[in-house]
Amino acid sequence: MPAGEKRQGTLASMLRIYPYAKTAMPRLYLGMAAALVAAVVALVIPQVLRALVDGPLQDGDSSQIWWPVVAVLGLGSLEALMIWVRRAFVLQPATGIESRMRNALYTRLQDLPVSFHDRWASGQLLSRMLSDINLVRRWLQFGLILLVVNSLTIVVGLVFLLSISWVLGLVFLVCSIPLWIFSYLFENQYAAVARRSQDQAGDLATAVEESVHGIRVLKAFGRGSYALKGFATQAEQLRGTELAKARAIANIWFWLLLVPDVTFAISLLAGVWLAAAGQLSVGQLVAFFATATVLRWPVESIGFLLSMTFDARSATDRYFEIMEAPNTIVDPEHPKQITQPEGRLVFHDVHFRYADAAGDTADLLDGVTLAIEPGETMAVVGVTGSGKSSLTALTTRLYDVTGGSITLDGVDVRDLLRSDLRQRIAMAFEDATLFSASVRDNVLLGKPDSTDEELSEALDIAQADFVFQLPNGIDTLIGEEGLSLSGGQRQRLALARAVAARPQVLVLDDPLSALDVDTEALVEAALRRVLASTTALVVAHRPSTVMLADRVALLEHGKITAVGRHSELLATNEHYRFVISSLDDEDEELRA
Repeated sequence: MPAGEKRQGTLASMLRIYPYAKTAMPRLYLGMAAALVAAVVALVIPQVLRALVDGPLQDGDSSQIWWPVVAVLGLGSLEALMIWVRRAFVLQPATGIESRMRNALYTRLQDLPVSFHDRWASGQLLSRMLSDINLVRRWLQFGLILLVVNSLTIVVGLVFLLSISWVLGLVFLVCSIPLWIFSYLFENQYAAVARRSQDQAGDLATAVEESVHGIRVLKAFGRGSYALKGFATQAEQLRGTELAKARAIANIWFWLLLVPDVTFAISLLAGVWLAAAGQLSVGQLVAFFATATVLRWPVESIGFLLSMTFDARSATDRYFEIMEAPNTIVDPEHPKQITQPEGRLVFHDVHFRYADAAGDTADLLDGVTLAIEPGETMAVVGVTGSGKSSLTALTTRLYDVTGGSITLDGVDVRDLLRSDLRQRIAMAFEDATLFSASVRDNVLLGKPDSTDEELSEALDIAQADFVFQLPNGIDTLIGEEGLSLSGGQRQRLALARAVAARPQVLVLDDPLSALDVDTEALVEAALRRVLASTTALVVAHRPSTVMLADRVALLEHGKITAVGRHSELLATNEHYRFVISSLDDEDEELRA
């Protein structure tokens, strides 16, 4: 929970689930009604026993015993039937609620900007997606219904007890007051530790995921024991928190078991005295304690039902931290259309800094002005940290400019639907990310309706013909993040994906860095055919990549300080010569 945020009450917090549960509520209400009928039936049985004891048994009339026996059998059967009906009503709708919440969270995660994912650990998101929503579902189908029904059962049972003997009923009521006090204290103690436990479980999931994804690095450097030590420390912290939860639960259970036993003892003493004084019949005494026995389970269940409720409440809070996270990159209220698509991309005095950048630091991009004409290939060069990758990320609104604007064919990219913008501009990143899907699905991610000919052309341009040698060709399933492929193979598939999208503007953030010299030359030759008719913005980390461009823009201290042909800038700009020589040195080191 963010610092300083006021904690909502449990009821207010759980009511936020209602939009997802709205369609399922009729069945949940019916399940609750069935459970309540079962509880009331259980409370009626002692009244039958009262009539049996004070009637046929006291009178010695054995011929009248059969009807109470049949009544108890019928009531017991009805109670069992209502319990079955309750389960039948609630199981399916509760899983439907879980499914809707999970789909909504996944949709939200897809919609939130990259800046959100920069701040959030993947393990925290996974724990909310899986374990937290599962907790909410189990509470809805079990905890909520039994908490409501058992609370009502206690109230109805107290009415029955008072109707049998107001003195004993009052004793029972007074003795139960400590339970409500301890339950209140339990909420204050348990809610905080339950939230801490869920957060620590998310951190532990992040540690596991990072270790699995980085297993090659850990093994290569022999740092498995280091990772284990960090994991063990986090696991021990979680263990301590779980022990604190267990102590809190054990404490409430102690009182939930002790108080009813003490209440029974006091009530029994008072009941026997009243019966001996003739103020209470034997049948009333039997009915009172039979009713009190029925109430014992609802009373004792309050402890674990409260703990389940507070766990679900923390899970709900964690879920809505994501659902209610601010989204600064959204579709415009009144989107515009590009009427004459040409592919002209222009940066107008663009400023940018990351949201968590210190207020006293300069903008990473500090007034970038650059025009890329339709069909032109513009390379951007600069020293490391000059903001080249950030500049490319602004084109598709992975981040939004903090000042100035970017236009595509005269329309501000913020005035376009994000889906429309990202169909017109495709990106290929240096860090090629692939998904656990087939080669075909990965390459056609941006344009799933492409033909086989278009797919083959994109693979040919990216020199990714190796896919046809895979066990199932283009239908071969790629492992998680494509780690079964080499770095160069992953980059070529990522480049093919960008080409297959057939965009108006192609943005390439050094997509050839992992390729060998011969393959790079083939890819560059094929790319020239594509770039001849496509506007392109290329971040260059190699001199050979600069050669693809019609013009080159030099990015220096957050500004474009020079634009021109490669040969012109070499002849006239000292900083450009320094940058190109740096790229030459890096290139030689990579090829060595």
